[in-house]
Amino acid sequence: MTAHGESEAGILRCFGQQLRLLRTRKGLTRAQLGALLGYGEDMVASVELGRRIPRTEFIDRADEVLEAGGLLVVMKEEVARTRYPAFFRDAAKLEGEAVELHVYANQAVPGLLQTEEYARAVFGVLRPPLDEEIVDQRVAARMARQAIYHRKPSPLISFVVDESVLCRPIGGRGVLRRQLEQILLLGGMRNVEIQVMPLDEGENAGMAGPFTLMETKEARRIAYVEVQNVSRVHSDRAPVRALEAKYGTLRAQALTPRKSAAYVEKLLGEL
Repeated sequence: MTAHGESEAGILRCFGQQLRLLRTRKGLTRAQLGALLGYGEDMVASVELGRRIPRTEFIDRADEVLEAGGLLVVMKEEVARTRYPAFFRDAAKLEGEAVELHVYANQAVPGLLQTEEYARAVFGVLRPPLDEEIVDQRVAARMARQAIYHRKPSPLISFVVDESVLCRPIGGRGVLRRQLEQILLLGGMRNVEIQVMPLDEGENAGMAGPFTLMETKEARRIAYVEVQNVSRVHSDRAPVRALEAKYGTLRAQALTPRKSAAYVEKLLGEL
């Protein structure tokens, strides 16, 4: 097991032990606690043994029912981060705090734009296949990331998405249709811009693959690059500057946001 895997398992075991100690202190069985929380006995047992990642509402309710005084709630953020694959965990934290976020994608619709069913289809086609429970966790984590759209003050978010991504029917035509509708919906937000990189554009500065640029509220500028589950967060100025220059070129090569929306509408009409 990797160091990341050991860290993840340790967090879940620690939370589970705290839950078990608080439950036994109250004189409750797992079945009784489950009934008070609205979950089954098996769920409580799995959480106590560190085998399941509890949802935030489970943690909030357990803290209240067991009169833990915040002992469980204080671990909520760390427990939630275990839903992400180890290679993305640091980037997910930075993303959630970013005041600016810029994404180039040429393999699939970016996670921040995905519908739940599209996300499930993406995880479903990965090889080797993921366990169903892992897929559920990854989908839930991906949907939770989209809370960024409702943050105040609103972060500035932009996307450049390769045209091929929008034509690939991952999950089927119905899933793609609803995904394109989602793109139009999010692209209509005042703080979000979505551009399409057309296939007939002779020059494409993003042939090396997808990446994300972030700026934190402390004005730190960071880049995240991921290929085949191997990822890196860049904070040194030189590699970040290079990717910023690349993204600027990509935006110039892509369709404008208005023309991109018209193109997505055209695709919808053809499905």
